[in-house]
Amino acid sequence: MNDIGRLPLEGPQLRTLLLTDLVDSTGLVERLGDTPASELFREHDRLVLKLQQEWRGRLIDRSDGLLLLFERPIDGLGFALDYTRGLRELGKARELELQARAGLHVGEVLTWKNSDAAVLVGAKPLEVEGLAKPMAARLMTLARPGQILLSAVAESLTHRAARELGERGQNLLWKSYGRWRFKGVPEAQEIYEVGEVGIAPLRSPSSIAKAWRDTPLWRRPAALAVELLLVAGLGIGAWFLTKPQPAIAFAERDWVVVGDLRNLTGEKVLDDSLSQAFRISLEQSRYVNVLSDMKARDTLARMQRKPGTLLDRSVASEIALRDGVRAVILPTVSEVGGRVRVSAEVIDPRTQTTVYAETADGVGAGTALDSIDTVTAKLRGKLGEALASIEKDSEPLPQVTTRNLDALRAYALGQKSFARSRYKEAQDFYARATKIDPEFALAYIGLLRAHNAINDLSGGVPYLRTALKLRESLPPRDQLYLEAWAAEVDDPARALEKWQLMANLYPDFFRASANVGYALHGRNRCSEGQSFAIRATSPKSEFSSLSWDLVGRLALCLEQYEKAEQAFRKAGAADGTSAALRLANTYASQRQFSFAEKAWPRNAGSGVPFDLVSIYLDQGRWKEARKEADGLKALAGNRLLRAREATYPLAVVHWLEGESEASLSLLNSIVDESLAAVPASPANSEAVDDMYLTLSAGLLAQRMGDTRLARRIMRALQERRQLLEVPPLGSLYVALKANDLRMAGKTDAAVSTLEATVDGSEPFQTHQALLEAYAGAAKNEKALNEAAWLTRNRGRAYSELGCSWCQQALNVADTTLAHLRTAELQASLGRTEKARQALAQFDRQWQTAGLPDHLRVRRSALLATFN
Repeated sequence: MNDIGRLPLEGPQLRTLLLTDLVDSTGLVERLGDTPASELFREHDRLVLKLQQEWRGRLIDRSDGLLLLFERPIDGLGFALDYTRGLRELGKARELELQARAGLHVGEVLTWKNSDAAVLVGAKPLEVEGLAKPMAARLMTLARPGQILLSAVAESLTHRAARELGERGQNLLWKSYGRWRFKGVPEAQEIYEVGEVGIAPLRSPSSIAKAWRDTPLWRRPAALAVELLLVAGLGIGAWFLTKPQPAIAFAERDWVVVGDLRNLTGEKVLDDSLSQAFRISLEQSRYVNVLSDMKARDTLARMQRKPGTLLDRSVASEIALRDGVRAVILPTVSEVGGRVRVSAEVIDPRTQTTVYAETADGVGAGTALDSIDTVTAKLRGKLGEALASIEKDSEPLPQVTTRNLDALRAYALGQKSFARSRYKEAQDFYARATKIDPEFALAYIGLLRAHNAINDLSGGVPYLRTALKLRESLPPRDQLYLEAWAAEVDDPARALEKWQLMANLYPDFFRASANVGYALHGRNRCSEGQSFAIRATSPKSEFSSLSWDLVGRLALCLEQYEKAEQAFRKAGAADGTSAALRLANTYASQRQFSFAEKAWPRNAGSGVPFDLVSIYLDQGRWKEARKEADGLKALAGNRLLRAREATYPLAVVHWLEGESEASLSLLNSIVDESLAAVPASPANSEAVDDMYLTLSAGLLAQRMGDTRLARRIMRALQERRQLLEVPPLGSLYVALKANDLRMAGKTDAAVSTLEATVDGSEPFQTHQALLEAYAGAAKNEKALNEAAWLTRNRGRAYSELGCSWCQQALNVADTTLAHLRTAELQASLGRTEKARQALAQFDRQWQTAGLPDHLRVRRSALLATFN
């Protein structure tokens, strides 16, 4: 038709163009014959008409292929997806493979209507021209059979609107094939594929005459020949030229977010079980770090999304961007041709496009675990991990988990409950998993962790024993984790070594780093512990708030009050977590008691906090301290060790009030029970706590002039000497022994014994013992230095771990009593003015009117020396 047959030209319009081509349509006619082929094409036309109406498309041209215009890109994509699926169904009914190539582009087009006369003689009602048309044609020609290719602008607009397709849109696969050159188009174009699981080819197109990959100059044949000669001359070219590189810049120890598994099989048992299996398989890598499900859900909450929000492509990518994660992995399980297919896409979270994908097929749901191993091994290789490392660090999933999918699902539900701090519920799920499969080692570790989370480590010990018997079925990292816990329970002297080994081998396994920090805190090596604790505060750690609490404890131990306060606030002190209790201690350490009272949590939780006794004693509020101490044992309930520890602060209160007989009675009871509980066998964690408590009882008894209890303890330790190898029990024992030497008149021996233990990690009470040893040896200047140390290290007094802080009240009281002792020492040296100053400091802390009688007597005796 010529221009005379055209109606006026419309202005440029932005439209979505879809071009399709039915693969081998001529061959179909030859194979089927004219009549069957015509019936097939009539059905094809009915399908096109139906979809055209459903997706609001305008059919411009039709022959072996289609040209359609759409107002909205998502409508063009919906048509293409349904057309691809519809062809499969038409072909299946005739035992044929019907496929089409499709190209989708968004751009400006010019349209005009042909005149009625022109249409009558065969012209199309509407003509479409413009650069967008050949662009869509190039995409269609480049596509493989069954493939839908999109331009960058079409991908951006359709990807953003994919949610309009409902659940189907969430399950789409998106993949980038990089930059390509199209004949007649000056600029290189980014192209993408979109499709459904089990339908989309997800393979890079092959270059054709009118479209080819945009290869950099240095990778073109002529340039490569020169480069090969140069690199070969250096002897290393071949390796670099053949080594496959990751499609995104993934570095060793980078992180991935694993999205929720898309289960398209209808088998509900696969929902949680395969998602957990995929995570476990990927976590065996030392190269790839997997953001924990707990941490992902925490970030989801910060995004103000509802709990249970599906971690699909969009949501998981947002989590990755917020937490600085390199890639998203979306696993899928589907049924294709009677086979169970496991597939996984690696997504670039910045563009939400598929960088690459891997699949593995099996027969029946039981093969899914083997398929997951295959897929994750391929993914790890593409992410840059060496094959040798993959083989070395990986065990088959059925070996490290269980072949029973019901048991695996119960374990997965336990992990979810644990992540939500529902520890009792988690225990029930883990127990269910072990009942279904008694050989499921990871589930026993889950039970151990769940018991420990509610401060019931002894209740978790039986599960630790079972897991140890099954340790050979665990991957290397979990074996180390189990060994470290075994040391924590059975061989505390070696626990630090085990946690350090694990933290060094797996620097991004934050639980190991945190446990190194806890172990160093328990040994009073607070400065060393800080670096490990800070590592564990990584935003990628699911327990980062707990690690901030640890950072605060260590800072308080080092008198870094501002740093401690900041850390406790990051640990959620304002929300009433246990960090609020430590924040109160931080204020009390600085004698800011009004702030301490405001910070104190209204509900201190299910633990047995001794701290309020210490804070009351610190202010000289004797009656309130007594009342608080009286109630501690009831809080301990049936936990015998905690009940013994809860008795100690009351003994301290009795001593400070001058009730020595009542205090000694409690101390003897503590020692009797603790020694009966500590067997004459290798040390374990509870034995360490009991012995620390026992030694603390002996030290307090010595303060009242009693030597019998301390000597009984030292005799008992002859049968339990292995306990003295556990820091800081050895140092505390030396303090007890040195006090005994001093009280026996052997002051020089007491001094030399104590000095040998001072290295910065010694217990707080070592300095109290040194003060009296120096004073007894007439080394008053050194005694004054020790008294000054006691008054300065108030953060250490509050934070020293010991027997779960049971000795805190004694330490805190000594920071004030040291002022009175300083005044007495200065007076003995004839320094009346300095003695008065020290006494004034003592009086500011504990008001004279409320002093217990024995302290009032000491004060009066000191005042008498001033006249």
